[in-house]
Amino acid sequence: MLEPPTADCRPPAVPFAIAGRAIGPGEPPYIVAEISANHRQDFQQAVAIVRAAAEAGADAVKLQTYTADTLTLDCDRPPFRIRGTIWNGRTLHDLYREAAMPWDWQPKLREVAHGLGLTLFSTPFDATAVAFLESLSVPAYKIASFEIVDLSLLRCVAATGKPVILSTGMATLEEIDEALRTLRQAQAGPVALLKCTSAYPAGPDEMNLYGIPRLAEVFGVPVGLSDHTLSATVPVAAVALGATIVEKHLTLSRAQGGPDCAFSLEPAEFQQMAAAVRTAHQALGSAQFGAGPGEVASCRLRRSLFAVRDIRAGERFTTENVRSIRPADGLPPRYLDRVLGATARVAIPRGTPLAWEHLA
Repeated sequence: MLEPPTADCRPPAVPFAIAGRAIGPGEPPYIVAEISANHRQDFQQAVAIVRAAAEAGADAVKLQTYTADTLTLDCDRPPFRIRGTIWNGRTLHDLYREAAMPWDWQPKLREVAHGLGLTLFSTPFDATAVAFLESLSVPAYKIASFEIVDLSLLRCVAATGKPVILSTGMATLEEIDEALRTLRQAQAGPVALLKCTSAYPAGPDEMNLYGIPRLAEVFGVPVGLSDHTLSATVPVAAVALGATIVEKHLTLSRAQGGPDCAFSLEPAEFQQMAAAVRTAHQALGSAQFGAGPGEVASCRLRRSLFAVRDIRAGERFTTENVRSIRPADGLPPRYLDRVLGATARVAIPRGTPLAWEHLA
């Protein structure tokens, strides 16, 4: 098993940020809406998804930049037919031809996103896509789980010097380590990892979220979640375990169909998820003990020692005339044993909070 790298083999400890937005421990979760194939080859649909992402509380929208021919061959021989997934029986080329977003849309969608206060970046799948995205001045790159082993693509992305989000579905720790070393040696910008389960859709029982703190421990970089479940609970749990990025697919309606609809959230669901992960992050706080600012008033409602009967001067304190009750104006209850059996110095009316000067 891979041991935590020594300091000289970790990627440089450069703060991770995209378009000026700091991302990492202590920062609010960075929420990314993945459009992927949910545009359904309709530009106005793609625009509507970008608008829905802004309304649902995303920080960024992400595209995918490829063509069917850059990903695979137009071939129907058995190796090119999909097995064991929701796309069973289709050829890779046919699926990617349907799913690919036209490149001439992407600068237009960037302008729409920027007008809504969203950052837009993309996942490239070959060097031509990287060159195209550089012409758009994207602020960051995402590497898909399936491409983590494509070291030449990693070097091409690294050469831009921009931040890289690296998805880790299917990858072993050794493969992740190799990818990070490749990016670092090629002078990449800061890198973040996404814990991912490359099943479409993925069940909550397949997510293995304990991998999030493990990745952070081993590699010393921000870690997030690329989530293909239909759950809003899984990202909340991920944030509780330290996830700093949450990426989810967004569709206008699963009923519309499409290659990615089965594992995409609708706008209302995405909005609920975004609100929930931000609330979870706020709730994490710090390892503070003792009264917080909101608890100060409640401290007065703790118990303390009171005279519960009129007590004469010289009378002994007993369980009949002294009790630990609310509020907290008297001596703390820890002193009850010292008070019992002592003598009252002065007369003490019922309802008086006991103080040391009451004791002879």
